[in-house]
Amino acid sequence: MTSNETDTEDVFLCYPLLLDSCPKVQRLAVIKVAMYAFLMLMILTTVFGNLLIIISISHFKHLQSPTHMIVQSLAACDCLLGSLVMPYSMVRSVEGCWYLGDFVCKVHSSLDMTFCIASILHLSLISVDRYWAICDPLRQGFPKVTNNTVTVFTTFTWLFSFVYSFYVVFSGVNTIGLESFIMQVYCVGNCILFFNKQWGLICPVLIFFLPGSIMASLYIKIFHVARKHAKVMSERVTVATAGGLKSQRSAHRERKAAKTLAIVIGVFLFCWLPFFIVNALDPFFNFFTPADIFDAVIWFAYFNSTCNPLIYGFFYPCFQNAFKILISTYICGIKDSNTLISE
Repeated sequence: MTSNETDTEDVFLCYPLLLDSCPKVQRLAVIKVAMYAFLMLMILTTVFGNLLIIISISHFKHLQSPTHMIVQSLAACDCLLGSLVMPYSMVRSVEGCWYLGDFVCKVHSSLDMTFCIASILHLSLISVDRYWAICDPLRQGFPKVTNNTVTVFTTFTWLFSFVYSFYVVFSGVNTIGLESFIMQVYCVGNCILFFNKQWGLICPVLIFFLPGSIMASLYIKIFHVARKHAKVMSERVTVATAGGLKSQRSAHRERKAAKTLAIVIGVFLFCWLPFFIVNALDPFFNFFTPADIFDAVIWFAYFNSTCNPLIYGFFYPCFQNAFKILISTYICGIKDSNTLISE
């Protein structure tokens, strides 16, 4: 038997009966089981953790503020990512093959991009809301932010994210000039979204770096003002009146909420930064990123959606109380009060 025949026999294909099938990644069974277990745990945490946030805000009137309504919409985005995108990405990453065809691949890529854009736009709304609440509470010349106002902006955010993502993927504007390259690397059983140099820069700048810079600038201003307020409050003599204590508690809640949401945004930027750097550089270096590295940065980005409910659970007492009541009442069957005590 010749060496060429041996090499051919050692190649496993996603579709063995097709001549243009992609090669299948070979992994030890124990590694595949470990990958499935880890990624499935991540998916379940993402879905059920964000469901807890959605149910908590819907169930407890105390949490139904404009800010929390944006958080609820963000949680819906993360929950949909965990249920509609991550399971299929898991199979693709572990098996090394895409078994659902080119059309479903485009839908999957479009939804992936939709939830990414929706996430960062929701976080931008949260940043503006926190900035107004702490740095410009009177907002002279601006209307008051209400739940109806939030509904309008979040609806626009979802529509823009959906239309933009599906247009880019299904129109093919992201692959103009790459036709010959895509024909060379195409094989049945692969699902990769390529970007040419123009869109490789437009997408990261428009949907990540620009909003991320704006959010970072707003939070620098927020923390500067919050620190200034804290210093002023510490220098004043506390007058034990009902109104004074209420004002202090309100200011404390605003600062604490700003810190918690700053952690959420910081984690988002940290998790998604490698993905957008790779996407921006890849077209200029002939798509040099190995498949395993690309998969790793994708799952690191997905990990942001897993972190958000954990951050709320650890750092936000009112969400802690809500989680405890919901879990003890509806999962453990322990009767508890439905009244959520404010922090």
